[in-house]
Amino acid sequence: MKHIFALSVAMLPILGFAEGQGAHTIDIRADRMGAEIQPTMYGLFFEDINYGADGGLYAEMVKNRSFEFPQSLMGWQSFGKVEVKDQGGPFDRNPHYVSLSGAGHRSKYTGLENEGFFGYALKAGEEYRLTFYARLAAGELGKLRFELVDPASGGETVVLAKADIKVKSGEWTRYEALLKPEHSVERGRLRVFLRKPDECTVDLEHVSLFPVDTWKGRPGGLRRDLAQALADINPGVFRFPGGCIVEGTEIPDRYRWKTTVGPVENRPLNINRWQFEFPHRFYPDYYQSGGLGFYEYFLLSEDMGAAPLPVLNVGMVCQYQNPDPSSHVAADSLDEYIQDAIDLVEFANGDTMTVWGGLRADMGHPAPFGLKYLAIGNEQWGPEYVERLEPFVKALRKACPDITIIGSSGPSPDGDKFDYLWPEMRRLDVDLVDEHYYCNEEWFRNSATRYDNYPRRGPKVFAGEYACHGKGRKYNHYNAALLEAAFMTGLERNADVVQMATYAPLLAHKEGWQWRPDMIWFDNMGHRLTSSYHVQQLYSHNRGTRVVPLTDAADGKPMAGQDGIYATAAYDEPSGDYIVKLVNTADAGREVTLNFTMRRKTDRLTGLTRTLMLSKDISDVDNDECTVTETVVPGEALDAAITVKDSKANFNETLPPYSFTVLRFSARKGPEKFRPRK
Repeated sequence: MKHIFALSVAMLPILGFAEGQGAHTIDIRADRMGAEIQPTMYGLFFEDINYGADGGLYAEMVKNRSFEFPQSLMGWQSFGKVEVKDQGGPFDRNPHYVSLSGAGHRSKYTGLENEGFFGYALKAGEEYRLTFYARLAAGELGKLRFELVDPASGGETVVLAKADIKVKSGEWTRYEALLKPEHSVERGRLRVFLRKPDECTVDLEHVSLFPVDTWKGRPGGLRRDLAQALADINPGVFRFPGGCIVEGTEIPDRYRWKTTVGPVENRPLNINRWQFEFPHRFYPDYYQSGGLGFYEYFLLSEDMGAAPLPVLNVGMVCQYQNPDPSSHVAADSLDEYIQDAIDLVEFANGDTMTVWGGLRADMGHPAPFGLKYLAIGNEQWGPEYVERLEPFVKALRKACPDITIIGSSGPSPDGDKFDYLWPEMRRLDVDLVDEHYYCNEEWFRNSATRYDNYPRRGPKVFAGEYACHGKGRKYNHYNAALLEAAFMTGLERNADVVQMATYAPLLAHKEGWQWRPDMIWFDNMGHRLTSSYHVQQLYSHNRGTRVVPLTDAADGKPMAGQDGIYATAAYDEPSGDYIVKLVNTADAGREVTLNFTMRRKTDRLTGLTRTLMLSKDISDVDNDECTVTETVVPGEALDAAITVKDSKANFNETLPPYSFTVLRFSARKGPEKFRPRK
């Protein structure tokens, strides 16, 4: 839950915040610029888990639209004379289609009904674009009726909208119609009739229904509300498509980017390994249509202004599911996989006269996507990973020298796998190492200093997957999000080591999830932004471009948990603002004095925007309800609150219990450009 409203500083004591253990003075050296904060610092990671793609971000409403599920009519109910065929269809990689023939009696009907992904959420007055391919296989004329229906309707009819289509040609032809339901329904269905007279046979393939109102208005595009929520993060990097689905359970199940580009009608189906990962949350109808493919991922990256970061299979399947090393592709048989990586760079960046650059242009994007980053492998581990990664690195350095290569440190933030892989990543000279941590509250509370002593030379860190998993509370709650905010102060403070960070997972359908916590929960009618979402958004919108040294005046150490307080500071060159992030994880308020050392005696802090994130009920931080408030403090009020002496400027702030505060100070003069201190 998010509420934006004005809140004055004077109101804070009225809210009953308990006085803490005495004021902390925090030194902020605005006269010294630290490391550069990369534009990619805060981003998004998307994986098709929890029905995040089909049934989620990808706005297709028809389940099993090409009849390619192993059970060809899964998701469909058939009635009358319906036959599934696989010879003579219009798409060679999706060969199945249905043949509809007369029911044999004037009062009987032939047809199909599709259940959709947990039903069809239909909104009154909204338009939905129906497309399908059909041909007349027998007879002189075929007539189809498509209906949006509400089976639970108590009215005279269950039909909300309908379209009649005549099929005359014996050749496969694409048809289109718009349907506009008269009232809203959460669990509608799509129904197809072979209309009377039905002395004919009509073949039907790739039945598709999308809302017209998609993200950017693209036909066959993304769900607008979910895509907008992603864009509102203001991400600097976008990692896709996974995650474990990159690996697959078996080699044929692995994610292959080349099958997800080109016409969507001919992108082959792939099983989703999250269908069966957890038997206690088993979803037998969870597949990947490929409709949300690499072209669409690149487009979304471009839409959001985020650097695309694709992850490719390294010739290995999921090691959790396959402890036998023989399950993987032999290390001397990786040519196809390595060529896939080189071809992907050509698809993203190549000239339109190249094979893959030409396909990109044919799909509607002649300009290159500007791919800079490429991850090889997800969270693989052991010598088997290293021996497969090495030929990728050598080939990419030669063929694509401008590409930044990302390796893996395994599935955990420490332990034998982690300790083995980091030296190997240095030996292979990868550019970044992907670290993952799904850990409990204690780990996040104690890990804000994790990167303080990392080597400053060699590969940088990509915090590719992380979330606070409450001990015994593995679900979204405010306190977990607050500890993520505390931990992230250490990411930002160590921007010379950490260059990217992405929370995971991103999306979860409330009726079809396999994993939690997640950043955004949704159903077919809407979505809910979690407290973790707001933490990510506040960091991304207040990233800054340079670290500003910040320490506890009492001991000269980073503010990383003293009395429950965590803090970091940055300077934003485009705006000239100083940005201070303060997290109070304690159950009592804390008083802090920010002691700025300005570069010049004449420099002044001239304005302040305060953004405050609080639990809706601070007595119950186990809930996931929060408020985010923004206050603009006028210059004259700030002048009265700041004590200035020589080049020092002191500002007092009260941190409410269990709070995340972002203070954005505008300055009359920004510092000159400095090289980071060694």
